[in-house]
Amino acid sequence: MNYLFAPPVPASVAIAGESVRFPVRRIFCVGRNYAAHAIEMGSDPERDPPFFFTKPADAVVDSGSTVPYPPQTNDFHYEIELVVSIGRAGFDIAEDKAVDLVYGYGVGIDLTRRDLQQAAREQGRPWDWGKAFDLSAPCAPLHPIGKTGELTGGGIWLDVNGHRRQQADIADLIWNVREVIAILSKSMRLQPGDLVYTGTPAGVGAVVAGDRITGGIDGLGTIEIEIGEAR
Repeated sequence: MNYLFAPPVPASVAIAGESVRFPVRRIFCVGRNYAAHAIEMGSDPERDPPFFFTKPADAVVDSGSTVPYPPQTNDFHYEIELVVSIGRAGFDIAEDKAVDLVYGYGVGIDLTRRDLQQAAREQGRPWDWGKAFDLSAPCAPLHPIGKTGELTGGGIWLDVNGHRRQQADIADLIWNVREVIAILSKSMRLQPGDLVYTGTPAGVGAVVAGDRITGGIDGLGTIEIEIGEAR
């Protein structure tokens, strides 16, 4: 097939202990999936139906990268998250079968231009400009579920310059991984290569150029990025 110009190289995420990489098709993110974070963002922590937003596949960036401070914001936030990678296609999947779609797990950071997100929310507009910008989805190497087993609990944390900012357990998710996959699959067919960022615990906050962010989840290792100067 001929193209007007060369198609971009597919976005991808590293796989722990492997030379091959996981090609990224889509990125789904769950909003306010920890009660304490919902409260700190001024929302009701009740178990309402979950809502989702997306990021472009090429928003992914490897652990160890420097992420330039993005344009058009003065309030640039971190959000540590459990990332679930999809390895099998499925539509309208039952909760008890949802784990069959999981390839593995990773540690991710949902970087957010909070001022743009809040302005959009107040005006009833989409969150894209606050969430779906360049390099906004750092992700550490994925760990196949065959090695980790199904993850239903484990500490999740994030430090900025060595100081703890977020600390929780993935067991605290309002909507657990099985439920999130089942609900997503009722709206569209999940496909191999999809990533799901499952939400962040309380403690989000702003960072500036020169800050070093480190986070981790029990059994999945760590992620580390540095915030660089604005381009």
